[in-house]
Amino acid sequence: MVNKESSDEKNDVENNLDFEKDKFVILAQNLTRDYEIGEFIVRAVDNVNLKIKNGEFIVIKGPSGAGKTTLLNLLGGLDTPNSGVVYSNGVKISAMEEESLATFRLINSGFIFQNYNLISTLTAEENVMFPLSLAGVELKKQRERALELLEKMNLSDRREHLPFQLSAGEQQRVAIARALANDPTVILADEPTANLDRKTSEFIRDCFKELKKEGKTIVIATHDDFLIQLADRLITFEDGKIVDEINTF
Repeated sequence: MVNKESSDEKNDVENNLDFEKDKFVILAQNLTRDYEIGEFIVRAVDNVNLKIKNGEFIVIKGPSGAGKTTLLNLLGGLDTPNSGVVYSNGVKISAMEEESLATFRLINSGFIFQNYNLISTLTAEENVMFPLSLAGVELKKQRERALELLEKMNLSDRREHLPFQLSAGEQQRVAIARALANDPTVILADEPTANLDRKTSEFIRDCFKELKKEGKTIVIATHDDFLIQLADRLITFEDGKIVDEINTF
């Protein structure tokens, strides 16, 4: 028998989320994500609630293993929660089938990974063209957009190089160009300046500064002090939980 009071509370929560979903680019409620490691269950994200407005620049900081990457993956639809809900651009992505979710991610979310995740058999240009191809953009426009973005990343002369022929900094700049290819509303980045030389880190920081000026919604997990300075809101994440939030503006 269903407890009427519990059922009513659940309906109230869902109705409230339905009312709020269009007010925020990302709306997460009671997010939990567990992983099985051998005989143990590790809770990477523990009952997290988060609201992100259009154009906000959010920085998530915390120790290694705190669950920051898992949280980013849940917010962007790369992973699904064990419980809780995620709305992105008014769509309940936590309940979507994988095929529909993949299409949604392709258009609405741009991911930048610490390890770049470029396709090893594709050139820099082809890596940037790849999400455009999946989105059904005609070949000529794919190439034009890829060249435009690679030029912005100061990589025009490296467009025909494969990832192994590129430095770490060059690979990350290709990855940023790829993330921007379909002009997504949300950019999610996981330690985008980690393990890079100072000059490249400064270039990437300036890229994010420009994206902020353009009004992109940005969520970054980072310890980079310069990126932290760009934040509208600084979230401290430990043991799968938000332990502190500071509005910096």
